[in-house]
Amino acid sequence: MKAVVFDLDDTLFDHTGCAVAGLRSWVTGLGIAPTDELVAEWFVIEEDQFGRFLAGELTHQGQRRGRLRAFLPVLGRPVPATDAELDEVFEGYLTQYVNNWIAYPDARPALEVARGNGWRIGVLTNGSTRQQNAKLQAIGLADLIDVVCTSESLGFSKPDPRAYQRVCEALGVDPSEALMIGDNLELDVVAAQAAGLAARHLDRAAGQTLLELL
Repeated sequence: MKAVVFDLDDTLFDHTGCAVAGLRSWVTGLGIAPTDELVAEWFVIEEDQFGRFLAGELTHQGQRRGRLRAFLPVLGRPVPATDAELDEVFEGYLTQYVNNWIAYPDARPALEVARGNGWRIGVLTNGSTRQQNAKLQAIGLADLIDVVCTSESLGFSKPDPRAYQRVCEALGVDPSEALMIGDNLELDVVAAQAAGLAARHLDRAAGQTLLELL
């Protein structure tokens, strides 16, 4: 093994926890009780709109606007008429989301183990280049990572086999020399294996940690 490739959201970075905390703070600031039902609906809408971004139907900012167009009526709030107004409203949520950014406790130790093994370290993530790199900087992991490949920078996303092959190329290794680790069984394991990498599934719900998989 010469390299390890990590997923970012919900693998190294606690996206779900940060999003829940950010959403609850934002909704509370709007004078609305942040119920579990509202939180669940937010994630349903996020998955739908982000999927449209990955499919090339929307820009990254466009999927944010789409999320608000779907979610504001759930809150009983009017939908702004212009993109600029939608962006301003979304900034309220985004500020709270960013304020809660945090790495999982096992993330940096896992990267340090990989570095100690002499492995090159990559991140392969479906997301925007600017935001994903900002996350890594903010949570203190960027200094241990050699390559970051995003769906935006690549022009295609997981599970496209080219995504896994390109990150390996950037790391200077053959896919057979790389290990992929992530929380999504289909995207981070099944598709990675189909592209020629070894792969391991991170099941945080079962109490598993990154250190167990290295």
